Amino acid sequence: MYRRELCANVESITSVHWERRLFDSLIPLPDGTSYNAYIVNGSEKTAIIDSADPELKDEFFADLQGVEKVDYIISLHAEQDHSGLIPELLEAYPEATLLCSDKAKDILISHLCIAEDKIQIVKDEEELSLGDLTLKFLYTPWVHWPETMCAYLVERKCLFSCDLFGSHLATSELFATDKAKVYEAAKRYYSEIMMPFRTMIVRHLEKLSAYQIDLIAPSDGRAYNAPSFIVDAYKVWSIGKLDNKVIIPYISMHGSTDKIVKYLADALVKEGVAVQLYELTSTDIGYLAADLISAATIVVASPTVQLGPHPGVQYAVSLANSLRPRAKYAAVLISYGWATKALDQIAASIPNMKVEILGNCSTKVCRMQMPMLSLINWQLQLSRLTKKMMM
Repeated sequence: MYRRELCANVESITSVHWERRLFDSLIPLPDGTSYNAYIVNGSEKTAIIDSADPELKDEFFADLQGVEKVDYIISLHAEQDHSGLIPELLEAYPEATLLCSDKAKDILISHLCIAEDKIQIVKDEEELSLGDLTLKFLYTPWVHWPETMCAYLVERKCLFSCDLFGSHLATSELFATDKAKVYEAAKRYYSEIMMPFRTMIVRHLEKLSAYQIDLIAPSDGRAYNAPSFIVDAYKVWSIGKLDNKVIIPYISMHGSTDKIVKYLADALVKEGVAVQLYELTSTDIGYLAADLISAATIVVASPTVQLGPHPGVQYAVSLANSLRPRAKYAAVLISYGWATKALDQIAASIPNMKVEILGNCSTKVCRMQMPMLSLINWQLQLSRLTKKMMM
């Protein structure tokens, strides 16, 4: 939809999904999203890096008008939003060779039915000459699939990073000029996609530090002509100090869980601990995911539904388990009417979270009025939890 010069001899094609509000039928997209492909015009050869989501096929190929010859099509990542139009690209440019990492080959063949003889594997740190321009391929596995890689344009000191450093933003702008907006979008993107692989990301950041990078061109969101902005953010998100903050995702059916949560929140604030509540029936789950990056403590609060936790709470717990945040502590608050197994079920749902379980609070309550004995009991339990949560 937008074809512009990224730097000398390099053009960016940005395909904008203005109206898309859910990615992978899972991730909320409050600002839509966009997919970036790049045309690198060397003095002898031309390469196209990545493509776009197949839904935007017409817009993508409209921006390719005037590109008569392509020698190489490069797949940095085999997921559909970036490689989904490669079969059509190979039809449009039948003389082109598809370049990818070793692990990408089988994925592209099985997912996109690409003929094996059209594919050429490039090795880690292998260079490709386009004449006066040179692309160097850098393997970055598990960002966030096993086959991912970056491409470094040596003469322009430009890193084509695919999903690494990306953001979900529907925008006509090429560069990250509104840093506050881009920071928030990139943080959500990191939390929802990259956080489970932060150990690998740290290794890749170290690997990339050996190169002078003046420009980062991801395949989602805006490009960075001041790359330290996003590189430093990734370091903080991956290995930075955790915040003395308690996040509390919760649902309350008849008010009792809400009372417990609010009591705990007030007690923590009085002790100087930051608190963020997420009422899960109305929360954009992306904000919760972003908060999981640096919060030291997670407290899950739920009413009991058929002996177990509320399904909405169970979903949030499963999400946190899959994202593997760096939180140090966790606790569970449960209210119930006659019996509950929610505590055990929630505890069993977080095997990937390496947290210290500070304790739990479960109390039998009624909707209209808490019995005094129960009230005193859960206040004492919460008071103990509050002291444990103070870093």
